[in-house]
Amino acid sequence: MAIKKVYVVGAGLMGAGIAQVAATAGYQVTMRDINDEALDKGMKTIEKSLAKFVEKGKVTEDTAKSALANLKTTKEMSDASDADLVVEAVFEKIELKQEIFKALDDITGPDCILATNTSAISITSIASVTKRPEKSSARTSSARSR
Repeated sequence: MAIKKVYVVGAGLMGAGIAQVAATAGYQVTMRDINDEALDKGMKTIEKSLAKFVEKGKVTEDTAKSALANLKTTKEMSDASDADLVVEAVFEKIELKQEIFKALDDITGPDCILATNTSAISITSIASVTKRPEKSSARTSSARSR
């Protein structure tokens, strides 16, 4: 499956960074958060970061403009319905991550890849609330290590 549309849940530092990288790589990116203030802050972070990259010669002005054109924001989880890849990047609270994964499992197609940006929570425990926990690489790895 070719990935064309990326949906990022969370417009904080990590979410904005993930959205920026994906948009710069040419993917159509939708960044979601719960309110306009968070989305505005995330977009400002991306704009500032891209401007620094242009200033340092890391990307061209055209690349930065193209990346911004590839980005849109939303407060609606339902906008993930046509995503090929979803990356959840909210703060480290298992109940919140599970709530998001459960909603995404219902909203996204069966081939959509659900990913998380976590440093402390078991991916298996996050994926366990979906109808597709077997697609979690952590689940597969832990099953092999038994």
